[in-house]
Amino acid sequence: MSQGRRSVLLDRLEPRRTGSPQQVILDELRRVILEGGAPPGTLIPLAEVAALFGVSPIPVREALKTLVGENLVTHRPNAGYVVARLTRRELAEIYLVRGVLESAALRAAVEMATPADVAAARRAHAALENLQTDWDPRGYHRESRHFHLALIAPCRMRRLMRMFESAWNVTEPFQPMRWLPDTERAELHGEHTTMLQAFIDRDADTLLEVAAGHHRRLENVIGTLPERAGLLADPEDI
Repeated sequence: MSQGRRSVLLDRLEPRRTGSPQQVILDELRRVILEGGAPPGTLIPLAEVAALFGVSPIPVREALKTLVGENLVTHRPNAGYVVARLTRRELAEIYLVRGVLESAALRAAVEMATPADVAAARRAHAALENLQTDWDPRGYHRESRHFHLALIAPCRMRRLMRMFESAWNVTEPFQPMRWLPDTERAELHGEHTTMLQAFIDRDADTLLEVAAGHHRRLENVIGTLPERAGLLADPEDI
């Protein structure tokens, strides 16, 4: 990192002194990355993070190794750690995986949903509704995740849900909805509303059809992500 240039990640971290330093640092780094506070390509200065948390570089390095394993961070010798960047094709592949996993979970979830599950889905959608009205891109992406998880949670398939969350984590830092014009963003939100109603009605066919269209729309957004944003990796660099 050039002298005088401070990584934006440092301003997003909230250092705590309770608990295992490695776990605290891991949780904070993951939170900031998933909330979009450190976009793909952001430098993660190991020494500065260690100083911020008042620890040696060792727990920071171990936390970063975990994030590398989760495909949220990349490391190159002599270049350090950065928030992972993907090629457009890699990002599209992860969205495809995400869609397949969600489809499998939704069909089971509709059949097994309890009144408490429906109430949780309603609350998650209400939070989305508020953020769509008063647009907050980071907040909307966060609550969109909660909404989708609320719809699949009744499937009770923990391994599938972990795989789904892992795939979602890899795509989350790109936050594609922030690049959409208001009209297209409103259409995506409308699909959330239709998905909720189908979930309430236990209409699995409609739910799966709308969810599939929702994913196709998101995949199309990937094709329009602006190169100038610096989020995407050059295929030659992978």
